[in-house]
Amino acid sequence: METITFLVDIIIPAFWNGLLVTLALVAVTAPIGFALGIVIACGRVYGGSVVSKFFQGYTIFFKGCPLLLLLFILYFGLPPYGITLSPFVASVIGFILCNSAYNSEYIRGAIFSVKEGQLTAAKALGMTRNQAIRFVVLPQALRRAIPGISNEFIYLIKYSSLAYMITVIELTGAGKLIATKYFAYNETFFALAIVYLALVTITTFGANAIERKFSIPG
Repeated sequence: METITFLVDIIIPAFWNGLLVTLALVAVTAPIGFALGIVIACGRVYGGSVVSKFFQGYTIFFKGCPLLLLLFILYFGLPPYGITLSPFVASVIGFILCNSAYNSEYIRGAIFSVKEGQLTAAKALGMTRNQAIRFVVLPQALRRAIPGISNEFIYLIKYSSLAYMITVIELTGAGKLIATKYFAYNETFFALAIVYLALVTITTFGANAIERKFSIPG
C-alpha cells in the first residue's frame, strides 16, 4: 500500500513534470536537427570542395565528440568567454549539433542511393540543378532515410537524459532527485525505466507507420 501511495503521490507528479521537459527538449531538437541534417548532407554531396570539406569536418567533429562532453563545454566552458547559456538552451544546442551530424549521414547515404541519371534527366526536362535536387532527388532520398532518422529520433529520446548532468530536471533528473530524497532507488528507477520503455515503444510504432506510409513501392 505504501508503494502505491508513493507512486501516486510522489513519483507520478514528478515524472509528469520531467516528461514535459524531456518532450520539450525533443520537440525543439528533432525538427531543427533534421532540417540542419538535410543542409549538411546536400552540402557534402553537392556543395563543391570547400563546402563539402567544411561539412565533412562538422560531421566528423560532432560525431566524434561525446555528447556529455559537448554539453559540459556549452554550459561550463563558455561563461569565461562571456557566453552564458541556460541549462535548457545549452542542452538543445548540444543535441541539435549531435543530432544533425548523424541525420546528415543517413540522408547523405540515401542521396547516393538515388541513381545519378535521374538528376541528369531532370535537367534535360528543363529543371535547374537546385530544382532537380529539391523536387527529384531529395523526396526519394528522404523516404529512404526514414529508418535511420527514426532510429536517431529514438536515440534522442534516450540521450536527452544527459541534460540532467547540466541541471536540466527532465525525466532522469526528476527520478534521481526522488530517489535521493526518499532513498527509494529501486522503485524510482524501475518506474523510470518503464516510462522510457513506453516512450520508445510508442515512438517505434509511430516510426514504423510512417515508414510504411512513405515507403517506395518495389
